Amino acid sequence: MKQSTQTVPTAGAGKTSQPALKDVFQNDFYIGAALSIDQINGKDPKAMELVASQFNSITPENILKWEEVHPEPDRYNFEAPDKYVAFGEKHHMHVTGHTLLWFHQTPDWVFQDKSGNPLSREALLDRMKEHIFTVMGRYKGRIHGWDVVNEAIMKDGSFRQCKWLEIIGEDYVQKAFEFARECDPECELYYNEYDFEFGPKTEGVIKLIRNLQANGVRVDGIGIQGHWFLDYPNMDLLEGYVKDLSQLGVKLMITELDVGVLPFYPVDSTVVPLSSFDAETQKKYNPYGNGLPENVQQSLAKRYAELFSYFRKNRNLFGRITFWAVHDGQSWRNYWPITGRADYPMLFDRNCQPKPAVDVVIKTVQGE
Repeated sequence: MKQSTQTVPTAGAGKTSQPALKDVFQNDFYIGAALSIDQINGKDPKAMELVASQFNSITPENILKWEEVHPEPDRYNFEAPDKYVAFGEKHHMHVTGHTLLWFHQTPDWVFQDKSGNPLSREALLDRMKEHIFTVMGRYKGRIHGWDVVNEAIMKDGSFRQCKWLEIIGEDYVQKAFEFARECDPECELYYNEYDFEFGPKTEGVIKLIRNLQANGVRVDGIGIQGHWFLDYPNMDLLEGYVKDLSQLGVKLMITELDVGVLPFYPVDSTVVPLSSFDAETQKKYNPYGNGLPENVQQSLAKRYAELFSYFRKNRNLFGRITFWAVHDGQSWRNYWPITGRADYPMLFDRNCQPKPAVDVVIKTVQGE
């Protein structure tokens, strides 16, 4: 997801005497946060102080995606990634790379020759390998785990139609994992996906991973993107697909956790400005523009307590729980699928203050 520039002030929940999240769950799993380029470049120092104090794992939002780190054929942009990795090392964190291959945020030139014609299979495989060896190789031994392939499967369980599939074929996923393993044999390699709430998609991912395993390709983990809501998915559905995925015998991770509190808006490929709606519809889809009511704040806390109770109960399955932002103002939910809204999906508010959800998450451990 892209990073947000939304800045809507709200009252902080106040300082807490509670221990840091990373300490509370130190015997269970890593607790992580996704960092924006502004944060990495020092433009949000309060957020970085919060990350250093609360989290022991980091993931970059965008800086290691192909269009950012390798925007032109002969040009790489390592300035921000170098800072990102250095920050993780300074604070002794588990550093994740996101992502080597994705259908989105990949420049058109990647799939074309100098004349603009489609590359052959072998030429694209060479380009894939060169990219992986250059980016991953630069941080060998320093980035501890990589999302090798992101979102390759559709809701119906089929492969997503994209240039990687069109030119290389279904084994593009296998080739990416093989190149990554060759580049850094000690690094953990992950497959990252969303929408496991759809049964055929879960089945498609399981089929993909089983095929990789049958072909001798080691996959170390599956990332479950937790872009959830106050009432969806219900816990039975979540528990069901986690159980199915756990049969693969690999580490599971919640990689992009947030809990949206705004009314659902039908998603398509077009982002809609809030200003394009009439006043009544704006109020409907952006009801908390002046702050989050206490009753909704408590509903958010209850939802996070429910989720973390489940994560901790099944800590033998989960290696990492990563939030897809540090604080509310950073979250992609403020601008997708409608730009200009104020959502409140994180544990920390726009002033980097803990919300009531922080206390209840901690109590899932302390309450034992």
